[in-house]
Amino acid sequence: MAALDAVKPPIWFWIVALLALAWEVMGCFAYVSQVGMSAADIAKLPADQQEIWQMMPGWVTGAYAVAVWIGLLGAIALVARKSWARPLFIVSVVAAIAQFGWTFLATPILKTMGASAALFPAVIILIGLLLVGYAGHATRRGWLS
Repeated sequence: MAALDAVKPPIWFWIVALLALAWEVMGCFAYVSQVGMSAADIAKLPADQQEIWQMMPGWVTGAYAVAVWIGLLGAIALVARKSWARPLFIVSVVAAIAQFGWTFLATPILKTMGASAALFPAVIILIGLLLVGYAGHATRRGWLS
């Protein structure tokens, strides 16, 4: 622990780490909200969205779970200044790519919702990649052990 205390991260490390934690908590909340949808909730969606929802295989929901919950563990590791934050963020990004890859390649989402449907998933993947890079940078700087 003494070596970790010798290399104190700057204040912006903590700002980014806490923002990452908040981001990942929001992802987990979105996941719980989605998997908690009842049949009545799904029936309220537009018909094209219902169709996409019904096409979704279980492994896509599993990839979503891995993306958000492992991402949350990565953010917790970052706040705890643990170098294993980076591998967790990598797993999270790979799972998000698998989830969104299926969504955009195997469903008519772009046709029914337009190209704007890809904007938020692209932001999610970009933030995930930035967190991978940030955790690597923090490890190289000695802020994580």
